[in-house]
Amino acid sequence: MTDSVTARVFALLGAFSEHHRELRLADLSDRSGLPLSTTHRLAAELVRHGALRRLPSGGYVIGRRLWDLGLLAPVQTGLRETASPFLHDLYGATLETVHLAVRDGHETLYVDRLAGHRSVPIVSTIGSRLPMHATGVGKVLLAWASPEVQEAVLTAPLRRFTAYTITTPARLRQQLAKVRTEGFATTAEEMSPGACSVAVPIIVHEQVVAALAFVVPDLRRTRPRLVAALQVAAQGIARSLVAPPSA
Repeated sequence: MTDSVTARVFALLGAFSEHHRELRLADLSDRSGLPLSTTHRLAAELVRHGALRRLPSGGYVIGRRLWDLGLLAPVQTGLRETASPFLHDLYGATLETVHLAVRDGHETLYVDRLAGHRSVPIVSTIGSRLPMHATGVGKVLLAWASPEVQEAVLTAPLRRFTAYTITTPARLRQQLAKVRTEGFATTAEEMSPGACSVAVPIIVHEQVVAALAFVVPDLRRTRPRLVAALQVAAQGIARSLVAPPSA
């Protein structure tokens, strides 16, 4: 039950998602579980403060104020800024799509992405969230997640995105064990047709804090080279994250 004003505001903001970027008032009410009158009042307040923006069509979208505040989060200001030069080096050397992602609950949150004209079509964008079982970065993050997180993901329905998506818990468990043994994860058209990925963990103080990946059209001949490049970059990012600030 959402009694406090804070809880109601977060319920309203939580109605937005990757696939629901614009919502009309009735949709906001339905998705947040709030009465229409409460939704109307809170939405008007959030528009006045810049947290929401109302479009000429009557729909609502997330406002610039929340974007500005989101950029202050440590996952953005710390990890993203530290990793950025390494991502640019990886992209410059290969011209392939590069991803930086972290785990957010039971989903993969994409913190940064570099792509060019020759990159394969993908569904991820900066700030988007995707299921962990169908992406390279997601499998890396899930492989090193706590047993509780793994169990929650594996016992929930595993959505099928393509004919190659792994939706069998037993098979996914085997893959996760292999990821931990080999130190990297791969996917083959499991999220998007024509897109394969290879990902490695970024480890700080024996904890996996993020995952780094390439998305390419084919891995059969390039996987060893791409894994090696990712591992060097991941080690560099990890060292930079723990390095003391310069005087």
